[in-house]
Amino acid sequence: MTVKEYNKSVDEFADNIFRFAMKHLGNEMAANDIVQETFTKVWVKHEEVDYAKVKSYLFTTAYHTIIDWIKKEQRSGDIETAIEQGSSSGMDVDLKEVLEDALSRLPEIQRTVVLLRDYEGYNYAEIAEITELSESQVKVYIFRARKALKTYIKRLDLVI
Repeated sequence: MTVKEYNKSVDEFADNIFRFAMKHLGNEMAANDIVQETFTKVWVKHEEVDYAKVKSYLFTTAYHTIIDWIKKEQRSGDIETAIEQGSSSGMDVDLKEVLEDALSRLPEIQRTVVLLRDYEGYNYAEIAEITELSESQVKVYIFRARKALKTYIKRLDLVI
């Protein structure tokens, strides 16, 4: 990848990676750090990266960087800042907050595959490549995540 292609990839994908990191972490500063770290890692290997596959490479790198960040925060004992939990109050329920809360309750791998599929629009093969899972594992995780989300939202409807 040339310097010009690298700069173009920053322009094209920085916002998507930020959104991806925000959905995982719920922390704007941490998401910005993830974006910066991702592009730093890609820059170090920019000569080895094929520009045609840069999007997949960036999201794979971002995914692994997020996982490393979460593990580091859990080891330091500061789990509250690792994943910020959203909460809804009383009858004033915002659908976005409900979805974010539901997503935050999913296991990490399920949240990742759902975000990549439903928020970023990747196909199963691309998600498998990013997460280093098989396509069938990706499909199973997406199915289980959607089922859990549906159950959570139905249960919330009973409360409201």
